[in-house]
Amino acid sequence: MHVIVIDDDFDAWRVAALDALAQGLTPEAIDWRTPEAQPALFSEPAPAANAAHGPQIRVSRELASLLKDAAHFRDARRWSFLYRVLWRWAQGDRAVASPADEDGARLYRMAKAVRRAQHDMIAYVRFRQREASLGAPEYVAWYEPGHDVLAWGAEHFAARMGRSTWLIATPDGAAMFDGERLQLERRPALASDHASDTPDAAEALWMTYYRSIFNPARLNESALEQHMPVRFWKGLPEGALIPQLVSAARGGARRVAQAQRVGALGGKAVQVQARDAQPERDAPTSLDTCRRCDLWRNATQAVRGAGPADARIMLLGEQPGDQEDLKGEPFVGPAGQLLQEAMQRAGMPREQVYLTNAVKHFKWEPRGKRRLHKTPAQQEVEACSYWLEQELHEVGARVIVTLGATALTALFGRRATLSAHLGRVVPYRDKQVVATYHPSYALRQNDEAARERTVAAIVEALERARELIGR
Repeated sequence: MHVIVIDDDFDAWRVAALDALAQGLTPEAIDWRTPEAQPALFSEPAPAANAAHGPQIRVSRELASLLKDAAHFRDARRWSFLYRVLWRWAQGDRAVASPADEDGARLYRMAKAVRRAQHDMIAYVRFRQREASLGAPEYVAWYEPGHDVLAWGAEHFAARMGRSTWLIATPDGAAMFDGERLQLERRPALASDHASDTPDAAEALWMTYYRSIFNPARLNESALEQHMPVRFWKGLPEGALIPQLVSAARGGARRVAQAQRVGALGGKAVQVQARDAQPERDAPTSLDTCRRCDLWRNATQAVRGAGPADARIMLLGEQPGDQEDLKGEPFVGPAGQLLQEAMQRAGMPREQVYLTNAVKHFKWEPRGKRRLHKTPAQQEVEACSYWLEQELHEVGARVIVTLGATALTALFGRRATLSAHLGRVVPYRDKQVVATYHPSYALRQNDEAARERTVAAIVEALERARELIGR
């Protein structure tokens, strides 16, 4: 067992991890340790370690960001876990960067928790002004972050508070800014160590303002506690007011705040359908931000169509598969390889065809360590019709080859069946549609002869599409 002792920060771990990779050390062979934190005077933040002359490993920008954020997660075993992630990547295991992977999911959760802690620090640190005295900071704050984000938050405030001097104290250390330099210290501390008994005139003004804007008639206690967690209240000036205001709202202030004359106003009842009464919502601006259905929650990314905008033939599949979800391109997995073979037999160059899917996110169910395809529901197909309509408008395809029943349903609606459309050319708006099997159907055939018949049917449909274009 190799014992590696590092400073408790990302840069020290990175240098040590690269060196361990160069030695070929597996994650199980390393015991990562950090020295016990000792009380220390204020010191400037250490510069980032320079590993330019050490061993190098290329990681994706996203993985690098995840590792750096997760390094601030409060867990004594985080350094060994991050090394396991880096070691798997170095071995060529790219699945470790996917939230569908066990380690990848844990990495994403850690990074998300740290980013949330960064947001909370910006939102809930409250400075109190002290009386000016030689060597003492002008503003002080006590804060208890959920993760090690003090250095990050201190840099944020140093860039935004001008030349004011301030101190942020936490249970594990403190940050001080003297108007020019930012200094950090690591040592246990108590709130009383950095308390300020000086009245703050601005704080009193803020309390008066907060009372005036608090509307008991619109109080939603669960939303209040979600957006302003209770654990932060003790550090906020208004934290002492909130319980009183909530109690008053429960005791009848909600009713008092309602305008009593509103119910007495005359008017005419207007009958309206519930659907028409819904507010008009903006359409999503990009496929990556689409939340029209819930498939985005478990997918790595949205997979948009690929091919020239002036393609005359569009191949429309069902949805991305496992490899398409990871790579972000349509038809690159086993079904895509079989489709490529059929296109070659039909004399149809891939670079002249537009390839896309009716559903843009991968729907799957876990089976051990594998992600198995699951057919999208009709409501998910209808939700994605927004993007399919956009592609039909932007791509100048005159012939659409639908691959499978889901793609056919996406065009013609629920009543369209594959068996009724095989071997036929059906008009659709100003285009023509040729229906055939999805390549994955051929892959599922156990009989080699049945598989060849399915592939031959796909080739025949592609040849029919070429003939239509030729006419």
